[in-house]
This record gives sequence, C-alpha cells and structure tokens, in this order.
Amino acid sequence: MTETIAINATHIDSLDLSPIRPLLETWLTKDILAHEQEVKFQIDYPQPADAPQEWSEIPEVRLWFIRLDSLYPWLPLLLDWRSGELVRYVAMLVPHQFSEKEGILFNPQALDILMMHKVFVITRWLRSLGHDSNTKVIQMAEMFGYELDNTIFDLIQAHPD
Repeated sequence: MTETIAINATHIDSLDLSPIRPLLETWLTKDILAHEQEVKFQIDYPQPADAPQEWSEIPEVRLWFIRLDSLYPWLPLLLDWRSGELVRYVAMLVPHQFSEKEGILFNPQALDILMMHKVFVITRWLRSLGHDSNTKVIQMAEMFGYELDNTIFDLIQAHPD
C-alpha cells in the first residue's frame, strides 16, 4: 500500500519533517522493510505560474529533502521506485540538468559519490536489521546504471565498523 506524504510551504520553509517522521518512527518499531517502495511525496510549494520549475530546481524544496536524507539516509529503499520517486529524490540531492531528449542528466561525479555513500550507509543499516542480502542495494544502484560487484560488499563486511 502506497503512503503519500503531503508537504507544503510551511513544512518546507521551516525544515519541518513532521509529515513523515511519525510514519517512519512507527515503521522502525516494526519490520520497516515490509514497507519497501511504499512512500510517495506530494509537494505543494508556491511557484510563479508563468515559470514553473521542477521541484528539484527550487532551493527550499531541495534543502528540505537534504535534511530528510541526513536523518533517514536509508529512505530510498522505502520510496515508490515505480512511480519515479527514487529518481526525483536523487535529483533533490545531486546536481543535474534536464534534457528534452534524454530527460534528467545527473552530474556524473556527484551521482558516483551519492551512490557509493548510499551503498555504504544502506548496506550497514540493512546488516544492523539482520538482513544480509545485497539485492535491494544492487537494484537501487542499477536504477542509475551502476553494476555492483560483490567485492564491494565483501569489503564492507570485512570492515563493519
């Protein structure tokens, strides 16, 4: 079941995470991975009617998502990937451009850094929950064109600090 999180200008301008915090905190007390790919965001933020922008192009909206990611860095696993929520989320965190022909074009170096950070953070978090499978992290990376070799997970496992 998809959970839609509505955020508005008041939440965004005050960096208030209250629209999602109770849901995540409740899920954390249960089997949070049972809610994999269930979260979507509905953003309501004022824009000029004559020059609407993508949400990721509005600094205040991006900052709200950066704060969200700093507190819940494993959140990408809970986003509704099928509806494009993962790509939109990453666009909030990584510099990019839009192309009419090719769609969103991420800065390659910034995307590399974010993806490797997510591999480390999410793998460690999954291990802390007792999940040893790398499948979820591999699938997330594949969404952005990355093929992860098991060697990276062996290295992470060898140094679990």
